[in-house]
Amino acid sequence: MIRPAACIVGLLLGLCCLARAQPADTAPDTVLLNGKIVTLESAAPLVQALAVRNGRIAAVGGSKDIRALAGPNTKIIDLDGRTVIPGLIDSHIHAIRAGLTFTTEVQWIGVPTLAAALERIRTAAQKTPKGTWLVVAGGWSERQFVEDRWPTQAEIAEAAPDHHVYIQLLYSRVLLDPGGFDALGIAADPVLTADVAIERDRAGQPTGWLTGNNRAISNLFNRLPRPTFEQKVAGTRAFFRELNSLGLTGVIDPGGYNLSVPDYQPLFQVWRDGGLTLRVVYSLCAPRRDHELEDLQDLTQVLPMGFGDDWLRFNGIGETVTWGMYNNEAPSEAQKEQLYQTLRWAASRGMEATFHWHNDRSVHHLLEVLERVDGETPVAPLRWSVAHLNDASLDSLRRMKAMGVGWLMQNALYFRGEAFLGQRGAEAARLSPPVVTALNMGLHVGGGTDAHRVMSFNPFVSLQWMLDGRTVSGVSMRAPEELPTREQALRLYTLGSAWFAHDDDRRGSLAVGKLADLAVLSRDYMTVPIGEIGGLRSLLTLVGGRIVYAAGDYAAFETPSGTRPARR
Repeated sequence: MIRPAACIVGLLLGLCCLARAQPADTAPDTVLLNGKIVTLESAAPLVQALAVRNGRIAAVGGSKDIRALAGPNTKIIDLDGRTVIPGLIDSHIHAIRAGLTFTTEVQWIGVPTLAAALERIRTAAQKTPKGTWLVVAGGWSERQFVEDRWPTQAEIAEAAPDHHVYIQLLYSRVLLDPGGFDALGIAADPVLTADVAIERDRAGQPTGWLTGNNRAISNLFNRLPRPTFEQKVAGTRAFFRELNSLGLTGVIDPGGYNLSVPDYQPLFQVWRDGGLTLRVVYSLCAPRRDHELEDLQDLTQVLPMGFGDDWLRFNGIGETVTWGMYNNEAPSEAQKEQLYQTLRWAASRGMEATFHWHNDRSVHHLLEVLERVDGETPVAPLRWSVAHLNDASLDSLRRMKAMGVGWLMQNALYFRGEAFLGQRGAEAARLSPPVVTALNMGLHVGGGTDAHRVMSFNPFVSLQWMLDGRTVSGVSMRAPEELPTREQALRLYTLGSAWFAHDDDRRGSLAVGKLADLAVLSRDYMTVPIGEIGGLRSLLTLVGGRIVYAAGDYAAFETPSGTRPARR
């Protein structure tokens, strides 16, 4: 908790920092005055103002003293009492993949009614040529709708009678228009027809819904027409700007399904053009089953760990390191050995690795391999992580802590809480995920979403869920003892996530010398009712001191996209 007494001490200490930090003959590029700036620094947890020079925090303190530093060319921004937080960092989001199709998809994320969602299909149909595909790729749940149900094939056909429609719900089911099945040529693909089930009504007629596992749904998505390279570049820019509007200044991307090696090229193009508006730290998944070590060795010959710059950087391997140890509930000894050999190589190269695992009942298979590697080469300095693991047990967390392995925790149960409750019961739900337990153990934890197929990319929705433990339909699950404080939750999404990018000494808090990544919020995160945190947005987002998003009273301050010098 940030206490008033601590604020006074913080302000005084901030003025001391100010005196030491700012040479008399230099002026800041930008100053922010008259605000409530949550620094997440114990020495000065709450200050009124800060100064930015050359992309970094140059000084923090009182408004009068910071204002005195301004020169004739300093940009002066009056916060008018608004709250500033360190820029948010999603520690596990499929941002690269989402950007590829962002401008060619219909978004249902956060739409409150099915009627409004169908209206978006109808509007998109009016703007696109007949016969083309309208795609909703995920990030929604029927429980977010007032109607509390899925759309029907008849409804999407009525909304877009001259188009094909593809609507994906998580990685479990897809709704197609009446001609969609034939248009995708599904019947001609024996592998896909074996993996996908056609849902039928009581009369035995197809409903338009197809069901399958992750791989089957991903293969189904891959049959859709792909955007052009130019559309992928435009989508990447647009999606990153959308993230900026939600206070995000950085992402850690784990690769994943539907993302091949060539799919990184649009991101690299935006980077070369100087158009990135958030910091992207990415990893590589193993491309081919049973060729994982060979492929990863080949891909990283000229891609050492940490290669890149402050805007784009390679961060190791995963979330699929080896396919045989990807969420495998009963892996063979041969599959464990394959992961072991791959991780021995990764550790010898100093590479970070992240692992996708859902269920605690089987995670011991993964942890046994990690412990074997750790016995030969300590993995703590490498900052390896396990992603998901919503029902992590105390024993599993202790084993991770002993190795220095961190936990990437997302708000999956915001959408899937009721299903989890029905399958596992109230007692398991009360402790899932055990956020406070992990923090009390000193485990490194990063906040995130796993967007955009399975979750909204809105970090404030995730923060609200951390704080109240309620699903999208309002069902309360997590016990009070596993609900963090507002400051703890914010730390998870800033300093916590920065640790996994090897950046906690450079960003994640607002301290002198750190990168000037921050967001000015529409309302005060620290005092707004918890149930309204999901509605917060950024009015002004800075990355490295550059204004990448501005709205409302600050709209005139925005720097046009791409003004950072391009790379040649």
